Amino acid sequence: MAKLFAAECRAFIQAVVEKAAAMRVPVSVALVGPEGHLIALERMDEAGWITPETAWAKAHTMSAFRSMSPRFQDGLVTQQWLRERNPQLAVNAAVFTGGKIFISGGAAPVFKGEEMVGAYGISGGTSDQDEVMGRHAREKLGWQHQPATDDTPQEVKDHINAIYERVGLGERKL
Repeated sequence: MAKLFAAECRAFIQAVVEKAAAMRVPVSVALVGPEGHLIALERMDEAGWITPETAWAKAHTMSAFRSMSPRFQDGLVTQQWLRERNPQLAVNAAVFTGGKIFISGGAAPVFKGEEMVGAYGISGGTSDQDEVMGRHAREKLGWQHQPATDDTPQEVKDHINAIYERVGLGERKL
């Protein structure tokens, strides 16, 4: 069973902080295990007062939703999927979980091989800015946000690609 370790999380946080500093956008970063339990959390000095809780909730949300379905590739897809089908579900889920659900960009699952080992959430910038920071850190560390073997059904890929197109990320494809 693969695992996401605290030392790896610290390296991810450092990569996010470097990008956030370059963008002049102070953020908080949270990483959780596959069950949503906190592994690491850091708030940059000037990040907003609620950003640590928001980052943790984003990470928890990605672990929960990705565990349910490969349809939930990242926070942006999850947000758009719910907006199109049942916007009230996100609000209800946040209430039912004591605020542990927050659906937005800047969050994605983390895979080692075929296994989801956790998820991250970044909060403090816009969804797009948080997303840029997360992608930067993933690329820098070689982290994957999808399983090594892509077994996503084609209709799901088509739907996710359509969502990316609608939210202005048409260059991103599954």
